[in-house]
Amino acid sequence: MANREKNKKILLELAKQPENSRCADCGAPDPDWASYKLGVFVCLNCSGIHRNLSSRVKSIKLDFWEDDLVEFMKSHGNASAQALYEKAVPPYYYRPQQDDCAFLKEQWIRAKYERTEFTGENKYPPISYTTGFYEGMLWKKGKDNMQFLKRKFVLSERDFTLIYYNKDNESKGPKAVVSIKDVNATFQAEKISHAHGLQLTHLTEDDHTRSLYVYHESPEEIVTWFNAIRATRYAYLKTAYPNGSDEELIPKITRKYLKEGFMEKTGPLQTESFKKRWFILDSQCRKLLYFKGPLEAEDLGVIFIGTTDHGYSVNVWEPKNARGNKWTWCLAVQTPERQFVFMCEQEREQKEWMDAIGEVLSRPMVPQDYTIEASLKYKR
Repeated sequence: MANREKNKKILLELAKQPENSRCADCGAPDPDWASYKLGVFVCLNCSGIHRNLSSRVKSIKLDFWEDDLVEFMKSHGNASAQALYEKAVPPYYYRPQQDDCAFLKEQWIRAKYERTEFTGENKYPPISYTTGFYEGMLWKKGKDNMQFLKRKFVLSERDFTLIYYNKDNESKGPKAVVSIKDVNATFQAEKISHAHGLQLTHLTEDDHTRSLYVYHESPEEIVTWFNAIRATRYAYLKTAYPNGSDEELIPKITRKYLKEGFMEKTGPLQTESFKKRWFILDSQCRKLLYFKGPLEAEDLGVIFIGTTDHGYSVNVWEPKNARGNKWTWCLAVQTPERQFVFMCEQEREQKEWMDAIGEVLSRPMVPQDYTIEASLKYKR
């Protein structure tokens, strides 16, 4: 008969080993669940996904473990499973983290264990995001309204383009041909009000940031699109930076925004009325963008965030003229050219914005940052 406390102690010790001390699927620390089918230690959230996949999970603290199951866990573990199921993960494939949306983690888990996409075996037909070409239908928000309509999208690694059409009749040509050079893709379920909502941004010819808001009913399909875009971006970066290592290039493929939310903004003279705007802090390119609303297609303006050594700063502020404002928690961003004054609804939001902007201010600038700074100054 199994010794409950003895087996519990063995499992807890196994879970403390470096290779098992983080969730096998999302990297969350101190996993206290395990799949005794796969031999991996996982967090509570990922255990629920495994349970839905009939992966046979138990709590290592609360459940009873038979001797043979404990022996199975001893002879397997996260490192063993990783060597098998993650043997050939493409460098561009996005590995979800603990704070990512549930369906993104679920598709990663299904891709690994259910579809065995990364075992290194050749598959036919090949996995969609590996082919360098992908096309299909996505629901896209209209530029000037909230209506989502099905549109055909075509992604080409050969041409480094993302094309979409407004109508089913392709003979009239595409609505837009987007260069993959500046494309970013980030999941925005809450903003788009769809669990599989994806925001695609790119630069227009006049250096404005243009946003496309899309979704697909199928979580597998939208994740395939996400990784196909990442594959094309990776191929472009390898061409643009031939000497760049994967360690340098992979963080540039796509990124989440450091912070988003509403603030009120006044004009350069600080005598104009405050207006509510939606702000996005893109830390990678050191831009604080503002839009009329969270689902606007194009930005109204952009503020470059340099470093303190170059005359940039952020501080709590008392506005000269608070006219038209509804909020009272003020902060100011100083650039070499002017001061930008913003109002936040709550003190917590004021602090969060200051911390996020401060994080960008403290990071040294690289050559590409000086190019962005110069182009924005020229545009003004």
